[in-house]
Amino acid sequence: MSKKQKSAGGFSAIIGAIAIVIALLIGVGIYVFIFGNPANFVDGDPANEPIQGNYLGIIHKGGFIVPVLLAVNIIVIIFTIERFVTLSKAKGKGKIDQFVINIKGLLAQKKIKEAMALCDKQQGSLANVVHSGLEKYEVLANDPLLDKEQKIEAIKTELDEATSLEMPMLSKNLVVLSTLASTSTLIGLIGTVLGMIKSFGAMSHGSPDTSALAAGISEALINTALGILGSTIAIIFFNLFSTKIDQMVHSMDEASFSIVQEFSADVK
Repeated sequence: MSKKQKSAGGFSAIIGAIAIVIALLIGVGIYVFIFGNPANFVDGDPANEPIQGNYLGIIHKGGFIVPVLLAVNIIVIIFTIERFVTLSKAKGKGKIDQFVINIKGLLAQKKIKEAMALCDKQQGSLANVVHSGLEKYEVLANDPLLDKEQKIEAIKTELDEATSLEMPMLSKNLVVLSTLASTSTLIGLIGTVLGMIKSFGAMSHGSPDTSALAAGISEALINTALGILGSTIAIIFFNLFSTKIDQMVHSMDEASFSIVQEFSADVK
């Protein structure tokens, strides 16, 4: 790995850490200033019960786990947007399927220069891989020092290396979504357990404290709902992005195979 790649990876890690801190601060801010707004509670006091039907106040009663769950949901949204933007750029300017078809057509006509120009126009990860393979194709086509098999292996190696360089950018931050898909539910479960402990505590005395019992159950359900929400969003978009990446990698493999096959047929 080059120093430049290490620097980019370190910078990416810093940006990710900053995003998490910002999300936590936003979660605390929403919890305190929006959900905890005195206007949401009886007599304007957050220590009192929420006004009937006021869901902001009800969520505030979920306790100190709520801002953490809000932060988790915000982090999921942040990295979902980041993946949408990155994968849109990686896709390039045109339709991937049509690009692959056009490349195959140009290769069949031995129009290597035109195929490379099409890659420059398309841009994106797939175009970068194809362009690297075509450059190697052009260099090796008339190389008298290597035999046919060596040339084919050299092109395969070039295509594999180009694909490997694109993969980290395509799959970057997916691990964040996959991690939050499971941890969001677990964090919500912590809030659920704490709420149920309060509920059982309200029933531990002679006559149950119905107000404390209701508050405990409410806290448990609120945290459960927020945890499931974050997990659901993370799972949906993780699977969506994974599918997009798989389709892009398949297109890379298809285009790479076409380049190798055309070179094999063209070079004697």
